[in-house]
Amino acid sequence: MFSVERKRGAFVFCVMLVAAIIMSACGSNGGNASSSGKDAAPAGSKEIQHEAGKTVVPAEPKRIVVLEFSFVDALWQLGIKPVGIAHENKDDIDLMLGQKIDYTSVGTRAEPSLETISTLKPDLIIADQNRHEAIYKDLSAIAPTLILKSRNASYEEVISAFQTIAEAVGKKEEGSRVLEEHRAKLEKLKAEIPANENRKVLVGVFRSDSLSAHGAKSFDGNLLELMNIPNAIQNAPGATAKISLEQLVEWNPDVIFMAEADDDLLNEWSKNPLWQNIDAVKNKQVFEVNRSLWTRFRGLDSAEKIAQEAIDHLYPKG
Repeated sequence: MFSVERKRGAFVFCVMLVAAIIMSACGSNGGNASSSGKDAAPAGSKEIQHEAGKTVVPAEPKRIVVLEFSFVDALWQLGIKPVGIAHENKDDIDLMLGQKIDYTSVGTRAEPSLETISTLKPDLIIADQNRHEAIYKDLSAIAPTLILKSRNASYEEVISAFQTIAEAVGKKEEGSRVLEEHRAKLEKLKAEIPANENRKVLVGVFRSDSLSAHGAKSFDGNLLELMNIPNAIQNAPGATAKISLEQLVEWNPDVIFMAEADDDLLNEWSKNPLWQNIDAVKNKQVFEVNRSLWTRFRGLDSAEKIAQEAIDHLYPKG
């Protein structure tokens, strides 16, 4: 009798021990799936810090959807082609990359199609803080989603986003190498700029009803400042500011880069003595530049091309 009771007690103990182990394992898995950052990510994945918190992503995601141009550039620099891209014009991506690639359009950057994104079965979505933070939960319900800065971001913030993307796709070391090469190119270009350069530049989008000026905190403004080319607008609260002709006269830039030039607005202003009194206008230092390159793409490649074009205009050869 004693032997039977002893065996029964041992059996009950074993059952309770197994149950405890199973419950412990389940609790551990739940912690890994959370974004608290207190537990390690599950095997074959990693936790990435981004603008909306922390997200567990695959170790090497293969099907990536991106909702901003700078994220396309970042992946392309790392040798990755997105399966889905948000864009406005049919040739946006061709112009940015300099070649045609196969991808699925997922709507515009302002209004990406959740349905189309879902059909692509992505394992990672990269979205913009300015445009997409409001639909972060909807995107996350489709696939792990990173929220990063692009629209209205500075050059340095775009570089930070690139580093996060490189880590997320499992190419951190390659990302470091790409950035090292990028910075070397910019340093070589910077060497062409006199250390005492003091001309103030303004990058503006001249639309029919307004002028959107890019200040020192904008992508191109921040980039040129780092190249020792000062921006005319230092105290704008954000990356861009809508200004009047009177405000433009007050800032009085030495050089104007027009990323978009509406003929009607320029014709109207050209007849105004205020426009004619701006130093850049008086000295014929007003240059038209490509809007997509200077204000929309915001990638490593576009940064290098912007710097080169600015130097070509500021220091013409021959």
